[in-house]
Amino acid sequence: MRWRGQRESENVEDRRGERRGFGFPFPGGGMRFPSSGGGGGGRGGGIGIVGLLIILGLVVFFGVDPSVIMQGQGPNGGQGFPDIRLPQQQPDATNFPAPGGQAQIERPKSAGEDDLKRFISVVLATTEDSWTQTFRELGARYREPKLVLFSGAVRSACGTGMAAMGPFYCPADEKVYIDLDFYRELKNRFRAPGDFAQAYVVAHEVGHHVQKQLGIADKVEAAKRRMGAKEGNALQVRMELQADCFAGVWAHRMEADKGLIEPGDIDEALGAASAIGDDRIQKQTQGYVVPDSFTHGSSEQRVRWFRRGYEDGALQACDTFNTGRL
Repeated sequence: MRWRGQRESENVEDRRGERRGFGFPFPGGGMRFPSSGGGGGGRGGGIGIVGLLIILGLVVFFGVDPSVIMQGQGPNGGQGFPDIRLPQQQPDATNFPAPGGQAQIERPKSAGEDDLKRFISVVLATTEDSWTQTFRELGARYREPKLVLFSGAVRSACGTGMAAMGPFYCPADEKVYIDLDFYRELKNRFRAPGDFAQAYVVAHEVGHHVQKQLGIADKVEAAKRRMGAKEGNALQVRMELQADCFAGVWAHRMEADKGLIEPGDIDEALGAASAIGDDRIQKQTQGYVVPDSFTHGSSEQRVRWFRRGYEDGALQACDTFNTGRL
């Protein structure tokens, strides 16, 4: 991707090095255990240290999809979208804050991390340009999201996110959260290298922000509250595949309007989409696949919908909710 010398977004918050207490109860309500990647409208209290240990055990040792866990109700009813999971991620004790602690211990940032921050800022800027133009063509105004860089754990309006849960979008504060260490995992563990694979991750999360702006996210969450686990998971899959398709629409604009895509970039994005399919992750973490528990879509589905958005370049191509074939 030809990114050097391009505009960097001003909507990046660098919270790396912050080490805060987990701060239960979560802002706007406690952490709940919904049946799928959202759902539930109740407001509860904090889960306490025992609940935290259960969560860590599930994520780390059993490869549980964190979207089943980290879905705290935000102040405006928004759920988080932890999208790209790190199966069997081993926690780094130095990154987890002591309960209730507020010490600010700065971890030195490497030159590579700072370069990656600039890259992410450029990618975010391209999404701003792309979606601003798309919304303008629809007669609407695009409200730019913030992107938060963190290390270890981070507070959001949807609850506390941890690095082991992967990047996520919180509609309650309209922010994307990414621990840059995830990109090392994407390259080494998922075997999905390349800068455009990294850009795809940002574009997918921004896709959830587009869904929020269009009112899709609120409708999906309302529908899931009336559903059981199996039906809710199926609806969430359509939500995630649409975000993949929106990422493809962004890539189309990147190539058509900006000329920033280089040979091999789209293959890198497709490789990342394939690497993080539910079927592949379940196979890695538990040795078998349970399609009814999918919340993000199979590798083949994620690749197909990203490609569809990229080849068509229009929002209308991304209607995952009214198609018989995902």
